[in-house]
Amino acid sequence: VQLVESGGGLVQAGKSLTLSCEISGLNLNLYYLHWVRQPPGKGLEWVASLSSGGTFDYYRDSVEGRFTFSRDDAKRTASLRMTKLKSEDTARYYCAADRDLRTDDNSRWQYRGQGTQVTVSA
Repeated sequence: VQLVESGGGLVQAGKSLTLSCEISGLNLNLYYLHWVRQPPGKGLEWVASLSSGGTFDYYRDSVEGRFTFSRDDAKRTASLRMTKLKSEDTARYYCAADRDLRTDDNSRWQYRGQGTQVTVSA
């Protein structure tokens, strides 16, 4: 199983950035996909989840309305469109997969990639 994130970088506050995740080795019909992040010096924070086929989406309150999670199971990819970025969004972002919907911070998601760094400058 592999989840490979890309698209991170340094961006000014108020700007947008799109993260991508390529997934292999999983039957995506059986898995929720998640984005989680780890801010500097803190634990893992759940960011967003999307059910198989993209039917149901869930967002952390602080990103609701600014972030959009999408997935294309046929292409085995997922993306997180982040707009109106804030300095508090600075973190390493991870794509994760789990058969269950896990929205608690510091959950143990079944599979997780290596992450991509997002730094938002004031």
